[in-house]
Amino acid sequence: MASSFDSDHEETPPPPPLFTYLSQTPSSPIHIHPSESPTSVIVSPPFTGNNYQSWSRSIQMALISKNKMGFLNGSIPVPASTNPLFPHWEHCNTLLMSWILNSVSPSIAQSIIFFKNAAAIWTNLKESFSQGDLLRVAELHEEIYSLKQGSASIRNYYTNLKSLWEELDNFRSLVPCTCSAKEFHQQDFIIRFLKCLNERFAMVCSQIFLLDPLPFTNRVFSMIIQHERQYSATTLTSLDTNPFANAVSGRGRSAPQSGGRGQIDLFNSKV
Repeated sequence: MASSFDSDHEETPPPPPLFTYLSQTPSSPIHIHPSESPTSVIVSPPFTGNNYQSWSRSIQMALISKNKMGFLNGSIPVPASTNPLFPHWEHCNTLLMSWILNSVSPSIAQSIIFFKNAAAIWTNLKESFSQGDLLRVAELHEEIYSLKQGSASIRNYYTNLKSLWEELDNFRSLVPCTCSAKEFHQQDFIIRFLKCLNERFAMVCSQIFLLDPLPFTNRVFSMIIQHERQYSATTLTSLDTNPFANAVSGRGRSAPQSGGRGQIDLFNSKV
């Protein structure tokens, strides 16, 4: 018969093995959520060979959020095949390879499908597509300096210019970078943005250029948007209070028919 001392001091079960603990802990890089499957598409649009910078940035963001970027950059080493962690590492590595294959064009997928691990695929794509991009840099410069607002809205024009500018930044990294260099780089963007706006923004652009120092990029964008709204409101008010403008624009009452009584011919009337 067990004594009361024995019943009060029963042995606690041993902790689970490390590999079991890591595979079941959400913060662990080898943990795989039930919703994560090899058929998942974690980024869009896919990599086609011409959008490496934006695609690689999207992949990194997706994997960092899943705590799995270490499989690509090598910070999570490959365990020995005899290590109990190896099956879990292999499971995650295969999952990442599937994600990458799902996020590239079929022709690129065929060129990387026989690699053994995700890190090798990542390195191969980087070496193949991120180097020797002087032609793309030249294209970006040409696109940036030929971009005009034209018939686009302020938001669309700003977004297009911003995306080109940031893609160029990926090719011409500013790191390490001084505060002065960042400030001049921001000023270059503001100047390019303002100089290619439509003519009706000339006055507000001149006022912004007189500010010292120049506001931040987001503030400049906000000022232009506010001016656009004021311009639209003023135009609508002018149409509401100007009968001739209403007639020309088709608003208000219909204009008198040709030959009707009381018609005024503004171009052929005699004094």
